[in-house]
Amino acid sequence: MSQITGMRIGELSDTTGVSVRLLRYYEEQGLLAPGRTPSGQRVFAADDVGTVRRIRRLLAAGLGTRTIRTILDCACGGAGDVEPCLDPLLVEELTQLDGELARLAQHRSAVAGLVTDPSLVRIAP
Repeated sequence: MSQITGMRIGELSDTTGVSVRLLRYYEEQGLLAPGRTPSGQRVFAADDVGTVRRIRRLLAAGLGTRTIRTILDCACGGAGDVEPCLDPLLVEELTQLDGELARLAQHRSAVAGLVTDPSLVRIAP
């Protein structure tokens, strides 16, 4: 009988504090690529703990799984979350966020105007 090396999904979940369901989702999104035993059970490498923690930090920063997959594909496993070659991708993300914030500020201003002057939303008799 062959011995399984690495962690099973429950162990990775316990170690990282990330639910088994989320780990499966990360796999579906291409963020994790566990090995498989002959019977099909997932087997994770020790460095997958760091990958899961990196995924969590990037998600907390508001990045989507598609962007995170690009980041993980480019990361060389250094101490940081991203490599300098990814700066253009992150600058683009910041530019998009700045645009979204500007649109939200305009929307907020318009709604605030309606709150301060309710006559703007009243229907004339």
